[in-house]
Parts: sequence; structure tokens; C-alpha cells
Amino acid sequence: ANRGEVAVRVIRALREEGISPVAVFSEADRDALHVRFADQAYCIGPPPSAESYLNQESILDAARRSGADAIHPGYGFLSENAQFARTCGEAKFTFIGPSPETMTRMGDKLAARNTAATAGVPVVPGSPGPVEKPREAAKIAETIGFPVMIKAKAGGGGKGMRVVENKADLEPALELTHSEAKNAFGDGTLYLEKFIERPRHVEIQILGDAKGNVIHLGERECSLQRRHQKVLEEAPSPWITVDRRREIGEAAVKLARVVGYQNAGTVEFLVAPSGEFYFMEMNTRLQVEHPVTELVYGVDIVREQIRLAEGGDLSWKQEEISPKGWAIECRIYAEDPYNHFLPSLGTINRLRLGSGPGVRNDSGIFQGYEVPRYYDPMLGKLIVHGEDRETARKRMIRALREMLVEGVQTNISFHRWVLNRKEFIDGGVDTGFIERVFRGMERSKDSDRAQAAIVAAVIETYEEDHRFQPPASENVDVSPWALLGRPGTVKKERL
Repeated sequence: ANRGEVAVRVIRALREEGISPVAVFSEADRDALHVRFADQAYCIGPPPSAESYLNQESILDAARRSGADAIHPGYGFLSENAQFARTCGEAKFTFIGPSPETMTRMGDKLAARNTAATAGVPVVPGSPGPVEKPREAAKIAETIGFPVMIKAKAGGGGKGMRVVENKADLEPALELTHSEAKNAFGDGTLYLEKFIERPRHVEIQILGDAKGNVIHLGERECSLQRRHQKVLEEAPSPWITVDRRREIGEAAVKLARVVGYQNAGTVEFLVAPSGEFYFMEMNTRLQVEHPVTELVYGVDIVREQIRLAEGGDLSWKQEEISPKGWAIECRIYAEDPYNHFLPSLGTINRLRLGSGPGVRNDSGIFQGYEVPRYYDPMLGKLIVHGEDRETARKRMIRALREMLVEGVQTNISFHRWVLNRKEFIDGGVDTGFIERVFRGMERSKDSDRAQAAIVAAVIETYEEDHRFQPPASENVDVSPWALLGRPGTVKKERL
């Protein structure tokens, strides 16, 4: 019940499990890669998400017509919609994810925060419940200390969040955030948290089965963000020690057991510069950045999701899981880093993906693909694995150099800028690094692209000037190599 690269990813896992995949698509995605890869595909509505990928009845109707017996929600869209999961169950379809009750409990960020505190998992100091009046919010803010973060209870994807530096800015910030949350999520409920300055964002991948067994697959470092959206992730985290991994992993497992978590999920933490970590939220779904964990731990998370949904037991015990090597993921977006990262629309008229040893592409595009304007502009993910972090970093730079996407602007050059920054090399970035350091890019400074264009033009001109012209007479004996247009002297001999 999704589109793009995640739909392709799930289809591949289904095939490896011997399961026939069925795709759904909007009218804008009729020629999409996930539609081409599936055994069956059903149109579920017009391009706007509300009329297609968020249309629960249309998706269920496609499932009925296809004869499907399970639904994988991917991420985004309906993936964390408890009502959709409940409706799937009522319609006798297996929902590949946690139970609706767990999704409801952990999808409410305020309730999730209170559940974590009850379970003994550290939480950021903040309001014990929703704040409704500016005077109440001001009192709490003064108690925990400015700056504070206003958060929407139903927020997600970086929306419904606002930092307030002082008391004078608090009331207008509350009004603005309430309005944004109401419009985006249909729920304007807000709460306050102490704003942790220059934190890291670290998340723990967990898996749980129907018997109450839960394991974690270590951590992912997700601190490189722009406007609260992740752009580059890695596993493991460069600051985590073996003991700290055990400590934060056990906290995530404890929370998962308290809520009876089944299937795959992620517990996200903020880590202060002092090393203290605090529960932030739980994502009750597959994460965009799951490939880095798969490469480091040798676990196919999507296939494990399918097996767990079928009622199977976990395939591993915690002591059998350990990290091997290092993985980095770059999210490739159709956006222009030279123009404030504005989305870039158009047709991909030339495509070459990075490849070679230790390189993986999770992509939903192809040459001739038209980037639609209705959805998130992510084209895919480039992921690399190496024996250590520096090997992985250099491998990613090499793979990015190989990657070519023509017809739309992409953020490939931005990723290369990040990977070559000393702060990244030293592992010293935090969630505010990009906003604090990045000042935009100028096309004239993209020397590699300019030089490549010059070399290509020179080669094209040379070959055109020296290209062999076949003789007018058909009786002239000409070498087949010459007829192919190879430069050189033509000899009247047959090969």
C-alpha cells in the first residue's frame, strides 16, 4: 500500500519469500517501477495522495479484487494509521506491522512519552500533559528553563515543532504551532519539552514476535538533518561505545516489551553533548534508513517483518546479533541545492547509478521516469558498506561520483559536500549542523561537473569531426569497423 522505492523494496522481499506481489498506484504512477515489478497492479485513484494512497477503501478494494491476504504499508501514508491497521484486520487482511492498539499508544507522542517514563526510560524534562493556556505554558517553561521546544501531540516528519528562546516569544509561537498542527494533523494539542542544544539523533531498531520476545539491532546515527528531516544516516554511530550501545538498546527493548510490541519498529533518542540520552518517540513502522542496519547486522528487516506477521518466531536471539563493518546511506532527492533545495520536476532522460563493491541502490526510478509533483521528491537511496567508517565514507564519495541523473536537479553534490566536511569525518555533527554551517552552493564552484561537461564537449566535437562517412557507392568494399564510425584510415579489406 505504497509507492516509489519502498514499494520496490517490499516487492523484492516478497519475491524472495515466494509470495506474489500486488501493487497499487495512482494515475500519476501508472508507469512507475513498482507497478512494472508487481504481478498485479490496481489503480486506486487520482494523483493527490488523499484520493489515492491515503484512500483506505480504495486500497482495501484493490486487495479484495487481487486476492491478496496481507497488506504491507511501507512508510509514510497509512503506515502509522491505527485505524487503517484495525480496518485491515476487520476485513481479514493481515497488516504487516504492529497491532492497532500499540500504534495508538505509541502514535500519540504525549502518551508515548508518559509510557516511556513509566517504563523507566529517560525522557526529556517537560510538561506532564498538554498545555492549553499561555500562562500555563510560561510557568512550565520557566521551571524547566528556556529554550523550550513546542511539540504537537500528533506531529511527525519534522512538522508541528518550534523552538522558543524566551518568554516574550512563547505565546505567539504557541498560537502558530497550534494552527499548523490543526491544519496538518487535525489535532492542535501541544506540549512542551526542554530544548536540548546541539543534540545527536540516535535510533534503535527493534524486532518483536507474538511470544513477547524482543531484540534490538543496534543504533543508527541520524543527526544529519535539514528542517528536521534526515538526509544522511549511518550505522553504527561514531560516538557509541559497546557499553553505551547495550544501555540504550536495553532501554528500547524495555519500552517495546511494556507495550507488547510485535513486528519491526524504531525507538528514537536525543543524545545530549554530555552523553545523556532521552526518549523522543517510537516509529511503529519500517524506517527509510533501515538498509544501513541490514548491511551492518546481516538481517533482512522486511523479510523478517513478513515472517513475524505470519506468526513466526524471531530468527535470532540478542546474543547472536553483533555489528560488522560500517554502512552509510544518502537520500537522493529531486531538489536543487543551488536554489534553496526547491523540488525539481521533469523527466529523467539519462540515469547511471553508483555501483561496484559494497554499494546498494534502493531506487524507484528509471531512464525516462517522470518525477511527479504530488509526492515527496525522494528518488531513492544510495547505501554503501565497508569494513570501517573511513572505508565506507570514501566508498560513498566514489559511488556518488559515479551516479548521474540528468533531466532534474538532485542533491548529489550536497552529499559530497557533507562527506568531505571535517566535522563529518571526525564524527562530530549534531542535528543543527547543516542549518548552522551550510550556506548554499554556487554552480560555478561545482568544478567536477564543469570539467566533465568541458571534456564531454571536446570528445563529442573530436569524434564528430573524425567520424567516417560511408562511400556513396554500394560497390566499394569497406571495412565493417569503418562503417560503425570508428576514426582511422579505411582499408579496402574484409576482416
